[in-house]
Amino acid sequence: MSRLLVVTADDLGLTVGVNAAVRRGYEQGVVTATSLLAVGRAFDDAAAMLRDLPGLELGAHLALVGEDPPLLSPREIPTLVDARGAFPLSYRTVVRRGLAGRIDPDDVRRELRAQLERVRGVGVPVTHVDTHQHTHLWPTVGTVVAELAVAAGVPAVRVPRSASRGPVGVGVRLLGRRLDGTVRRAGLRSPQDYAGLDEAGRLDAARFGRALADAARRGAASLEINCHPAVEPDPDLHRFTWDYRWADELAMLVDPSVRAAVDAAGYTLGGFTALGAHPASGSAA
Repeated sequence: MSRLLVVTADDLGLTVGVNAAVRRGYEQGVVTATSLLAVGRAFDDAAAMLRDLPGLELGAHLALVGEDPPLLSPREIPTLVDARGAFPLSYRTVVRRGLAGRIDPDDVRRELRAQLERVRGVGVPVTHVDTHQHTHLWPTVGTVVAELAVAAGVPAVRVPRSASRGPVGVGVRLLGRRLDGTVRRAGLRSPQDYAGLDEAGRLDAARFGRALADAARRGAASLEINCHPAVEPDPDLHRFTWDYRWADELAMLVDPSVRAAVDAAGYTLGGFTALGAHPASGSAA
């Protein structure tokens, strides 16, 4: 059986070095899709690149967290920002605010709609939506993301999953099942299996190969693996304290042995638009 593999490079638009790495991963490696950060400083550079690469599928990497500021003012989205108008740096703050009932879905809708419209304004079809640090796992955010995708005619939404046995992994699995239901009820698609959250910033050839094997063992007909490549040295990355091995991920993505592993495992590289030929949604785990 032929299986679909979507390899998504996240954080396009974060820096010019990230943009260059995504381009190389697509032209020389296994990257088939990317997700553009509307609030990223290198957005304009990314937009120009995307118009040059029509085969690279484009997604919106919607942000409620991170070092870059929102598109809207603090008065427009008061429950999403601090007194300085800045997003929190971590998804944990989103979860805490959500548990306390301090996230206004209308604020989420206003900001994420603005971000999605900026990405759509690039002039390249938007095939999928996901979020920075996977904040759409939180139900309030996930519901809004699904609504925005439907309204914009974007056919797919990422459903993150985790194999970790720690508290974060348990939470991701619980929330992921709920998000999967939200996505399916909205008539949206998602690859049947997913990897990249547990491996974020540390996705090497061995972990990539395990993700292929694990999804095949679970019987998944479609799999998304998301990655975070960048070229180094990139001085603009120094403001991020994520401890990611950006350049190592890029080296893995363009390694011929990784492409050979994809073929050997029975996967066909493609994008989210190919989901119509495969089971569209629902957990394989």
